[in-house]
Amino acid sequence: MALFAGIDLGTSAVKLLLVDEKGKIQNEVTKEYPLSFPRPGWSEQEPGDWWRACTEGLRELLRGFDAAALAGIGCGGQMHGLVALDQNDEVIRPAILWNDGRTGEEVEYLNTVIGREKLSALTANIAFAGFTAPKLLWMRKHEPENFGRIEKIMLPKDYINFMLTGVHCCDYSDASGMLLLDVQHKCWSKEMLDICGVSEKQMPKLFESFEVVGTLKPDVASSLGLSEAVKVVAGAGDNTAAAVGTGVVGEGGCNLSLGTSGTLFISSKRFGVDPNNALHAFAHADGGYHLMGCMLSAASCNKWFCEEILHTTDYPGEQEPITEEKLGRNRVFFLPYLMGERSPINDVKARGCFVGMSMDTSRADLTQAVLEGVAFAIRDSLEVARSLGLEISRSKLCGGGAKSPLWRRIFANVLGIPLDMVKTEQGPGYGGAMLAMVGCGVFGSVQEEVDALVELAGTTEPDPALRERYEAQYQKFRKIYPAVKSIFPDLQ
Repeated sequence: MALFAGIDLGTSAVKLLLVDEKGKIQNEVTKEYPLSFPRPGWSEQEPGDWWRACTEGLRELLRGFDAAALAGIGCGGQMHGLVALDQNDEVIRPAILWNDGRTGEEVEYLNTVIGREKLSALTANIAFAGFTAPKLLWMRKHEPENFGRIEKIMLPKDYINFMLTGVHCCDYSDASGMLLLDVQHKCWSKEMLDICGVSEKQMPKLFESFEVVGTLKPDVASSLGLSEAVKVVAGAGDNTAAAVGTGVVGEGGCNLSLGTSGTLFISSKRFGVDPNNALHAFAHADGGYHLMGCMLSAASCNKWFCEEILHTTDYPGEQEPITEEKLGRNRVFFLPYLMGERSPINDVKARGCFVGMSMDTSRADLTQAVLEGVAFAIRDSLEVARSLGLEISRSKLCGGGAKSPLWRRIFANVLGIPLDMVKTEQGPGYGGAMLAMVGCGVFGSVQEEVDALVELAGTTEPDPALRERYEAQYQKFRKIYPAVKSIFPDLQ
């Protein structure tokens, strides 16, 4: 039986899965790598660290298995990061990541001088600090020598695909988040490239996520003990790959991902744009499109609070005192904008804060406020989707944060919809492996594959009384950011 490797190139680690053609996971490996914050609000990584982690992980993943059975590799990866290569395909500088907030001036220039209306017409989106185009403008201004050396512009997971195959490639879903792609027509926008001072020859070749971009380079195949015939598909941005893994394809599906970032993902067969551009309009890995709301700090808020503030990794222990009668009655609120925020407020200067503390506020109250604040912020994006007339009656739920029964209950009642967990919830890595199966011909389409492989494991239903309490809490939460937003620029 053929085997397929799925790679989830995350922000803190790469997770690799070995999957058979029936969709059963045979092995999994995780390799961590460092994350650098050179200045407040900046976020960088060395692409070489990704590559070392991937190659070490692949060797470990296949240990004890027939390496000759590996037929394909698919990668889902962190989006928007700028990987700049020189004429020798060497990395010019550390990759500037999706959660980097240094491009405030460039975002302001794009959205005001170039104009939101023009950006939306060219790319279906406006500028956000995490997107790739503002990073190019920043590099052109602050590192002109490095900028002049750029021969190829790539995204994180595409760097891994390049190292595997030697092909400069990118899929439409990941390219959608660069602010350089004409999403509707699935081609690079010449006008946007001109605005950023780059040319189409510096951009990678575009593919559908399930298309084969190439096979392993001989030296890579030899070093990994694999056949040169192993196919590598284009793969997808992490949230798009995760949506494939949870079966959110075609028309009207919804997926909520609680990872480092948090996303609300709504799939469609047709191209559509949020007229207010609070939601991103991107291509989907199934050949269609999707709308997505993205908050920069989701499960990472809970990780920050527990590990950096409380100095513990006992997440269940911190949640244990948050009993049923406390839900929907917390007097403390938390704004989860630790790295600034994207959807829907698009404010790179926003920061996290607790509001409503008093002398009787407990440790558990603060933990609960963090969990609820993330749910309220995702609700903001859901409200935008509903304002567009989209009917979202339920959603899939995935990501590390989804492992918490308490957080699942909070989310179901804050959003007011049932949340479905799937049996095989392995995020972007599983979606990457599924895309590799389509590329290798195991399935004729992503939809056919989803119908065959994705099964539900359980559902968290909202409770009418608790939902009503959380509705009142959400209305209070909505007032906090508008009341404090003016002070954030002074805190920088």
